[in-house]
Amino acid sequence: MTSTAKAPDARTAHPEHLGHVIFIAAAAAMGGFLFGYDSSVINGAVEAIRDRYDIGSATLAQVIAIALIGCAIGAATAGRIADRIGRIRCMQIAAVLFTISAVGSALPFALWDLALWRIIGGFAIGMASVIGPAYIAEVAPPAYRGRLGSFQQAAIVVGIAISQLVNWGLLNAAGGNQRGKLMGLEAWQVMLGVMVIPAVLYGLLSFAIPESPRFLVSVGKRERARRVLAEVEGDKVDLDARVRDIETAMRREEKSSFRDLLGGGFYFKPIVWVGIGLSVFQQFVGINIAFYYSSTLWQSVGVDPTDSFFYSFTTSIINIVGTVIAMIFVDRIGRKPLALIGSVGMAAGLALEAWAFSYHLVDGKLPATQGWVALVAAHVFVLFFALSWGVVVWVMLGEMFPNKIRAAALGVAAAAQWIANWAITASFPSLADWNLSGTYVIYAAFAVLSIPFVLKFVKETKGKTLEEMG
Repeated sequence: MTSTAKAPDARTAHPEHLGHVIFIAAAAAMGGFLFGYDSSVINGAVEAIRDRYDIGSATLAQVIAIALIGCAIGAATAGRIADRIGRIRCMQIAAVLFTISAVGSALPFALWDLALWRIIGGFAIGMASVIGPAYIAEVAPPAYRGRLGSFQQAAIVVGIAISQLVNWGLLNAAGGNQRGKLMGLEAWQVMLGVMVIPAVLYGLLSFAIPESPRFLVSVGKRERARRVLAEVEGDKVDLDARVRDIETAMRREEKSSFRDLLGGGFYFKPIVWVGIGLSVFQQFVGINIAFYYSSTLWQSVGVDPTDSFFYSFTTSIINIVGTVIAMIFVDRIGRKPLALIGSVGMAAGLALEAWAFSYHLVDGKLPATQGWVALVAAHVFVLFFALSWGVVVWVMLGEMFPNKIRAAALGVAAAAQWIANWAITASFPSLADWNLSGTYVIYAAFAVLSIPFVLKFVKETKGKTLEEMG
């Protein structure tokens, strides 16, 4: 193929098809929306669950964190499921699981089955976290792949924000009581059940978008693949050449295995440890505390429950703003500088929170000055995380590994991220009971330690082709 202006078939999408391509990417990104929504909606039910089932912090933490076990299993198996039955069928399975989880979580018989529905929802989250980005990358025209791929992360942070807004609205409707009555149920049950709406919408949208041409080629359906390529890239491209390109690329690919990651004996190659380190630091700064426990945190220092839910919503808006900033600058100033900026900002925000929470409560509340510092510092922390590590880590994990080990190494790094997420989520209630200020000192220490880690071990990937990572 020549590199003249007449070779747009592999590089540019025709404008008349762009609107349809955006719809396809947005529909697939609904999985990301549900990922964010389901991950965060539990924030509104934490204290009600503790009260209804009369459980301590350690048991409560396990009920909240147990969804992450499902996440890890879903993420680990989604790729194989999608390769066997297709990307669209995989989305439909995830939509069904999201729906089942929402209904079951809203109508639990006991604590044990609430935990079961949380695991099922987690499995759907894990599937959505893998299948959404993969499908968008396979369907999007090359010229728009980066921007369309960002739909997934944008959908996640929007899902988090919407869940907090819905929780706040329902809490107000229930008179500020998480266990107040709404539609014959307690408010927290309605909060968990509302996810049925986006889950059903996700399932319906999956019937309106085409199967990935890459999957169609892999199962020998070349003609259907041609039709999908015409649908997303226009019929002015050389469709046969595009199908041949996909076939050639698939033949050249090597299936990476766990053994390929070993550098000597049973030790991982250094680059794999760097990926694991990025994943662990991303979670050990305590970011998911802001989305799983923020309303509980604010209530613990004397904030009115309704106001605490509103603060959780404003934090989610800051998360969206930071994500947009990262999407604008990640290709301009680079991954490594953005990560360093984020680490410094996160360390400052977390240190200020630790200082504020070190003061004794007066009449069940933080002193006014410390209360405002804690609130502002929490938003600063989330902003700096979102504009750096929230986006940069996923970008770098997709770029930093050599071609031969990319898939397997990314799987290990992602698994490390879910495990680290579980460790932080499961430990927070007990740590907060021990010493809330000390807990934030620990998170701040990890933010500080991430700075020398990035400076010494992380290499910039901006502007490099994937082949250069070898």
